[in-house]
Amino acid sequence: MVYVQPVIMPTHIIALGGSLLRPEEAEMRGIWFGQLRQMAVHFEGNGRKLGIVVGGGLAAREAIKLAKETVTESYRLDSIGIMATRLNASILQQSLIEIGCNVNSEIPETTASASEMFESYDIVIMGGTIPGHTTDAVAVELARDCGSPHCVIATNVSHVYDSDPRKNPAAKKFDEITLSKLAQITGKDAQGPGESAVVDPIAVKRAIEFGIRLAVLDGRNLSILEDALEGRPFVGTLVKVD
Repeated sequence: MVYVQPVIMPTHIIALGGSLLRPEEAEMRGIWFGQLRQMAVHFEGNGRKLGIVVGGGLAAREAIKLAKETVTESYRLDSIGIMATRLNASILQQSLIEIGCNVNSEIPETTASASEMFESYDIVIMGGTIPGHTTDAVAVELARDCGSPHCVIATNVSHVYDSDPRKNPAAKKFDEITLSKLAQITGKDAQGPGESAVVDPIAVKRAIEFGIRLAVLDGRNLSILEDALEGRPFVGTLVKVD
């Protein structure tokens, strides 16, 4: 259990992993979506801003897999993945508009335009931006543009580990870690089209550059996500600025 200081400026940024949309778990996904909408309503009702960058998940992986039969250029494959992230972002956007939230009416294609949308909207949702940047990196850049000192990485694992726990049962998990240590774990190379990791190396590099701390947690449990956003102790990894 770790503790992150709440953001003074009421703008919170989340990188919402596409894996959390979980099409193979339709019943649980419906419950999860309902809880996510409740959380968004709660934040908006308290006068706070919420930025959500949605990943591509299965939609991106399947689209890229299909495209690889005829497309070899990584840039083009990344572009296909980005469109999948924007499709997922549109699903969440429309879901929140349906219940009356003040959400951006168009999906922005840059973090600069997304940041400007906070002047008119309480909740801003977006997907990817340019090839070579995962939505983790986009979320960190949005945090920078909004003046938010931290970004929550909500994924399908509970912590940052020193190695892949699926391959190494003895992998060590971290409750707290520094950005420089995280960079040693993730490496420096950008991920290929359709690949995923607990935190994208480019996002870590940007967080170091911008001085933005991260919270890495299991977004399948939205109470954990809300704890982190509220500045309460949360189950996950707090990644501090060196």
